Amino acid sequence: MLFGKRKQVVKRILIVEDEPLTAFDNENILGDAGYEIVATVDDLDEALNVLGREEVHLILSDVRLRGDRTGIELARAAKKQGIPTLFATGHEYEGAQEIAVGCVRKPYTDRQLMKAIECIDRHLQGRKVKVPKGVELFIAVKEEG
Repeated sequence: MLFGKRKQVVKRILIVEDEPLTAFDNENILGDAGYEIVATVDDLDEALNVLGREEVHLILSDVRLRGDRTGIELARAAKKQGIPTLFATGHEYEGAQEIAVGCVRKPYTDRQLMKAIECIDRHLQGRKVKVPKGVELFIAVKEEG
């Protein structure tokens, strides 16, 4: 199919964000783009509960969450289950590449967020990935030519 819709691996996304406006924006941006938002939560325990009962293809998580627990702990738990995490944060984390597939730095644009998820989807399909501006991916990246 020349102009058919491309196959997607990432369809169901869990949003974990403690800033209500950012969470709302991400939910709307991704929902409008056709992704199913499994849940939008703001702390680690809620996120882990969702992972225990729902099928999740990707987690979009801030590093800092409500309370004293972090998105880092969530990414570690998700990795054990084979679920990739994309950090959406303004906070540095030294070992992020060990537990996440990438990071979009706040403030990021709608386009940067969408491109990051598209790149992760392509990578999960075993396809070549070209990293867009403003996005850091921790996956094996190949330049398209």
